[in-house]
Amino acid sequence: MRDPDEALVRQSQNGDTAAYAELIRTHQRMIHSLAFRMTGSMADAEDLAQETFILAYRQIASYRGDSKFSTWLYRIAINVCLTWRRRETRRTEVTAHWAVETDGRQHQTEEPAGGDMTSRMHEALLKLPAKQRAAIMLTLYDGLNHAEAAEVLNCSETTVSWRIFAARRKLRQLLTMNGISP
Repeated sequence: MRDPDEALVRQSQNGDTAAYAELIRTHQRMIHSLAFRMTGSMADAEDLAQETFILAYRQIASYRGDSKFSTWLYRIAINVCLTWRRRETRRTEVTAHWAVETDGRQHQTEEPAGGDMTSRMHEALLKLPAKQRAAIMLTLYDGLNHAEAAEVLNCSETTVSWRIFAARRKLRQLLTMNGISP
């Protein structure tokens, strides 16, 4: 199967910024949606989508065409989101540690008062480990099969299947704890 982005990628590799702008327009919604589902924040999703496209532009010369351009771009976006998650986790830990040291008690954030199933499901998805969330997002939300998701995540199909299995089990537990029958 021929990659519909092939001509634009080649032009971009030859320095055509208008061709790269067209690639951004073509894939912007896909990457932004992925980033939003990974972060739960519209502002963070915008930043991560922009970071993805900047990184892809810097690395466009290394794209060899072994996979579709969209798969290559997904892989960059997933890695950007996973890096962001690690930074956020560290930032949260440092902030919590600082709060405990400064006044002897840890500050708790209030739970959102969302009562509908969609918001609870989204909250549960955000509680999944990042790699499990990525596998769920790519397969269930973006419609990739396990082989395509494995290529994006740079792991085996078995690993993708295991992550999805574990994520579904964890989601079931989280939703049951919140009084929702999955």
